[in-house]
Amino acid sequence: MKAVVWHSVGDIRLEDVHEPKIQDANDAIVRITTSAICGTDLHFVRGTMTGMREGRILGHEAVGIVEEVGGGVRNFRPGDRVVVPSTVACGVCSYCRAGYHAQCDQANPQGRLAGTTFFGGPEAAGGLDGLQAEYARVPYANTGLVPLPDSVDDAQAILLSDIYPTSWFCAKLAEVGTGDTVVVLGAGPVGQAAIACARLCGAGRVIVVDGVADRLELAQRQHAETVDFNAEEPVSAIRELTAGIGADRVIDAVGIDAACPDHGPAADSLAGQRDEFAHEVRETAPEQNPDDQGTWRPGDAPSLATRWGIQMAAKAGTLGIVGVYPPQAQHFPIGEAFQKNLTVKMGNCHHRHYLPHLVSMVASGELDPSPLITHWSGTQDAIEAYRAFDRREQGWTKVALGIGGPGSVAPGRGAAAGTGAATTAGAHG
Repeated sequence: MKAVVWHSVGDIRLEDVHEPKIQDANDAIVRITTSAICGTDLHFVRGTMTGMREGRILGHEAVGIVEEVGGGVRNFRPGDRVVVPSTVACGVCSYCRAGYHAQCDQANPQGRLAGTTFFGGPEAAGGLDGLQAEYARVPYANTGLVPLPDSVDDAQAILLSDIYPTSWFCAKLAEVGTGDTVVVLGAGPVGQAAIACARLCGAGRVIVVDGVADRLELAQRQHAETVDFNAEEPVSAIRELTAGIGADRVIDAVGIDAACPDHGPAADSLAGQRDEFAHEVRETAPEQNPDDQGTWRPGDAPSLATRWGIQMAAKAGTLGIVGVYPPQAQHFPIGEAFQKNLTVKMGNCHHRHYLPHLVSMVASGELDPSPLITHWSGTQDAIEAYRAFDRREQGWTKVALGIGGPGSVAPGRGAAAGTGAATTAGAHG
């Protein structure tokens, strides 16, 4: 089968690999009809997440059709259409039963203290092959698959595999409530989805901070207020927009690959911190292999999003972090957060906990995530799609890999979606 394979930092390829087989009674084999590229995948290629094994299949987002199940899987059968949660959970341990699926006690072969297991990641995250392939093995399939009605098409469902659960989770982490002013740092896929999720939680205002023009435009189409950090100093802008108070809730949807402003007052104000950021980059990405096309470069300001988030938050406010930070990230302005009595919550999303509810919301028309997909790419073009997404080229905010085949539900064939302020409907021009 065809799959996107990681070989080393800066080296990924579309290759023929062996199809997966049932290895455990609780496994299922899923034929992938749609996958997607996530910013987390870029960390492995840029070198900001270490520990990958050569030959690992990438990807942790998928919609597909069940092809085969092990003898222990009682709730799915071949032909069922499913969405695959990005993180892996057994469904049996105390953490899964409490809804903390990302901290499952059994899923990670590294042991109970190893942390989150997810598809297509490093050995420390379980060492599982990913979902940017024609077929995938899903362990603990009775929990690791969520059924899909045909009223939810592939374009809607692929965004429920990771992006929307993560954004919903982050709105909960940030404790977004009625009337809150919410700042979202980062207008990539999770940041865009966080606009809708914050509104669903009752936010009164949503302000998005980024430096990429078309991503800010996409946020504006969702009626978010925007701040371009290449045009104005963002912390000052947030304070001005909030009468000097700051935001009640801040969402960090950026993570370790944060980028310094290219120009403008924010770039000037950070000039004295460039050496410090360079030190952070050496710590977080000890191996780098950028190419001559400008791709696979780590972000040049690893701690900038958290620094800005703490500065933008109002006293006694809340910062929710879902932008990925690897274990080697060691810089956090704890003193400033302490002096402001901030609540800081963070971590990997418990996808399986939120997915069934989100599927129901899409099926009922309360939420339509599909306009967030800004580019569809065929499997044969996957590597070039990675490059365009890595460079943040115009129109490449969220990239879906359309594999298709029998049983898939084509984009636009789902049920009529809602058009209210709590949806991303209308994001396309």
